[in-house]
Amino acid sequence: MPDLTHGDDEAAVNALRSAVMRLSRRLKHQRVDESLSPTEMSVLGTLARCGTATPGELARKEHVQPPSMTRIVALLESKGLVKLEPHPEDRRQKVVTQTERAETMLEESRSKRNAFLASLVEGLDEAEWEKLRAAAPVLEKLAHL
Repeated sequence: MPDLTHGDDEAAVNALRSAVMRLSRRLKHQRVDESLSPTEMSVLGTLARCGTATPGELARKEHVQPPSMTRIVALLESKGLVKLEPHPEDRRQKVVTQTERAETMLEESRSKRNAFLASLVEGLDEAEWEKLRAAAPVLEKLAHL
């Protein structure tokens, strides 16, 4: 394992952090629905990946406190983007499911962000593009650790 606190490795970690943050900010501005916060969009994305979840499960996955997730889910429900249903095994709990409207909005948002990112990639030469393609699975792994 490289020593990531000194020299070239430290500089690479710093450059990676800075680039990922700037790119993330730029991608966040490529939204279809400006009325949703980045956190609300993230919750919808999590539901798209995992299907249904309890508010507690969503809070853990999104790294927020359960009361905050309860408020987020209520906002999303009021906008018609999620629905709450009784938990199939524990009637004291509810499960959150995204609606078709949310699925459509997420797909439009992904398409817009992908198009934006593709326009940036067009400025790369073939060697840079190959490096980026090779790095994509590693960045995906980092995003889920």
